[in-house]
Amino acid sequence: GGQDLARKAGVFRRIRKWLGPWPRRIAYVLLGAALLPFLMTLVYAVLPPPVSNTMIWQWFRGYGVTKTWVGLDQISPHLVRAVITAEDARFCAHRGIDWVEFNIVIDQALGNGDDDAPSRGASTIPMQAAKNLFLFDGRSKIRKAMELPLAYWMDLVWSKRRMAEVYLNIVEWAPGVYGAEAAARHHFKKSA
Repeated sequence: GGQDLARKAGVFRRIRKWLGPWPRRIAYVLLGAALLPFLMTLVYAVLPPPVSNTMIWQWFRGYGVTKTWVGLDQISPHLVRAVITAEDARFCAHRGIDWVEFNIVIDQALGNGDDDAPSRGASTIPMQAAKNLFLFDGRSKIRKAMELPLAYWMDLVWSKRRMAEVYLNIVEWAPGVYGAEAAARHHFKKSA
């Protein structure tokens, strides 16, 4: 009992000494990077996000970014309803993830659904907000796995109103055009 525990502790000390401080530092950096979106969600509950990961990616690729933050009261309620209807019809009913849509997509992927139905996703507005704010574009199971807890967390911390406001201000409406206000100016030369 006690000797085995002491021997194991000695083995772990030798491994830790042999590896040095770098694995621990790397682990701390990775842990911090994983926890940062959860912390920033609390900050963004009261402050507008200055940029999103998709905007940063645009800048790194050498493209311009046009964005203007506006409050939800400054966005046409028709646009809000249209986006919710098109992107996440059960937005007001779910808690970050629409499991009804998720199960339909899974069934279709497994060949249990209508083969003639168009391919679709099950991303909710909270999932898209999590992806745009904190994660990366592209189809990836890793990204989707990271998106799910973030969507739950964001839905828990933010009101539905705040979620809609943040989403409508960070979503890309044309190449390099982010948010409803910038999109309205870009496409229609008028305010949202």
